Amino acid sequence: MLSRPDFAAARDILLVNTASVGTEEADLSKCAGRLLGQEVRAAADVPGFDRSPYDGYAFRAQDVAGASAFAPVTLSVVDNIAAGDVPHEYISIGTAARLMTGAPVPEGADAVVPYEVTKFTDTEVQIFSAAKEGQNIVRRGEDVVRGQLLAQPGVPIDDGLAGTLAAQGIFHPVVCRRPVIGIISTGDELVDEGDALSPGKIYNTNRYSLQAACAGLGCEAVYLGLVKDSAEEITRLILEGIGEKYGCDGILLSGGVSAGDHDLTPDAMKMAGTQILVRGLNFKPGMAGAYGILERGGTKVPVMALSGNPAACMTAFRLVAAPVLKKLAGWLDPLPVEVDCELMSDFPKASKGTRILRGKKVFRNGKVYLEFSNRQGNAVLSTMSGNDIMAVIPAGSGPLKAGTVLKGYLT
Repeated sequence: MLSRPDFAAARDILLVNTASVGTEEADLSKCAGRLLGQEVRAAADVPGFDRSPYDGYAFRAQDVAGASAFAPVTLSVVDNIAAGDVPHEYISIGTAARLMTGAPVPEGADAVVPYEVTKFTDTEVQIFSAAKEGQNIVRRGEDVVRGQLLAQPGVPIDDGLAGTLAAQGIFHPVVCRRPVIGIISTGDELVDEGDALSPGKIYNTNRYSLQAACAGLGCEAVYLGLVKDSAEEITRLILEGIGEKYGCDGILLSGGVSAGDHDLTPDAMKMAGTQILVRGLNFKPGMAGAYGILERGGTKVPVMALSGNPAACMTAFRLVAAPVLKKLAGWLDPLPVEVDCELMSDFPKASKGTRILRGKKVFRNGKVYLEFSNRQGNAVLSTMSGNDIMAVIPAGSGPLKAGTVLKGYLT
């Protein structure tokens, strides 16, 4: 078991013991944001034929080589091709075809002009400038060439990929199954919605923060409940979460992971059969925690207990738990993107140990800057809203000046 490792070591040992939960087929119309679960190679060229990008006329470029505003070239219109239609005539010397946007370019033609730069009747068209071979023709395979790798497993299906799949006739792609993540809150001081907020009590915020965070990673969050500081009750909920009723692929707990008399979550994890791999982390906020693996029918289920302090909970979630859940969900690369970032303002506190500084990234003059609030405490959740970068202040650092460069992680 690792005791108080840095977050990367804790994350990596959990990743080694984690695997994707598998795949399923889904209706493409409902796949936005899902992770692709298959490699996709082009089965056909896109477009599958030379086509026109305009409503206009197709002809032989050499026929209008001498055309000008003062000496237009007149061509005979021998065909009319709608989008979805096929050409009916070969374009020979002195002839042209009228065609709509997306229509196939007929054989013999090698240039297209929009109709608005011509003069035309039903039988003739006048061209007022020379044209180059290939002008205004969308060539076969210009978008996609047969055999081309279009997407790898683990990439999100966005608007571009959804259209690309449809262009290949893939309307029921294989996607990564959404992992089911059970969320357990612990603490005598917590109350849930509908309960009275009596003296000494606080609302259970971690439940909602973790649910939102899981959904953003492509997971389905299931709230298993709030329990008091009881190892037996925490154990019961862990086992219930991984049982047939919920079938959770991972468990997240918050609270009860410090060193006090009521911090019973690690004991409960062990009672449920969890092998604890990491105990505590070497940074703040988020130092308290216990992380392990519970075997269920040959499958390894990550069980991760985070601090009960809201900001500490979500800091550890983003740096340690989130990559583990992303691997469960099938992400191509579950690791956060590393960037160097400059502080936009002074950070006035000394850092005896490693400190995680959360904030918002700002791009300016080709650099990444970190905009942050000085309110960085364990319980200060409000300043995490909208944050998308976390920077590491090395242990032993004094107060930092604006312009100091730190290693950052996009979250």
